[in-house]
Amino acid sequence: MRGKLSEMPIRQGSDIRKSGKVFGQGQKTAKTVRAGLYARVSTLDQQTLPMQSRAMREYAVRRGWTVAMQVKEVGSGATQRQIREKLLDAARRREIDVVLVWRLDRWGRSVADLLATLQELEHLGVGFVSLTEALDLATPAGRAMAGLLAVFAAFEREVLGERVRLDSLMPGRTANVLAGLLLQPCTPIGSANYAGPD
Repeated sequence: MRGKLSEMPIRQGSDIRKSGKVFGQGQKTAKTVRAGLYARVSTLDQQTLPMQSRAMREYAVRRGWTVAMQVKEVGSGATQRQIREKLLDAARRREIDVVLVWRLDRWGRSVADLLATLQELEHLGVGFVSLTEALDLATPAGRAMAGLLAVFAAFEREVLGERVRLDSLMPGRTANVLAGLLLQPCTPIGSANYAGPD
């Protein structure tokens, strides 16, 4: 009996390592996340460009992401951002999985522009992370923040609409409007010309 037991082959765990299967099922490999980094400075603030890039690269490494694309832009926030469009085009072609920016104000020209691009990225299935605000739209807190941005975008559009309407009514003049009434300039309380209440 003893001889028969010693003649049986001993199975080792090497079969698992060779096949890559555990309990008959293959192991899933982690998907590599491809990040697109966007750094922008105004012409007066160029010294922060290397700092933004370095911090975003370090963050991407800590998250285990591969930096697939990095764009750097120098210019005013009010102008059309052609280089940012290259990053959005890469997202549209599915060449990146997440956009990483230093700050929200580096990405969006206005609240409305910021919201529009964030909605487009969400529609494309591309994540968005703002490093300094710790905003990650893949999380519930990040999506809540995006909802707040939508509220402010609507407010910004309404205020801009009021300004345009006022300018069309009174071209070339600045008007203070409260409840649709034109307010007359008043003398501040405490001034030598203040006559007191009527």
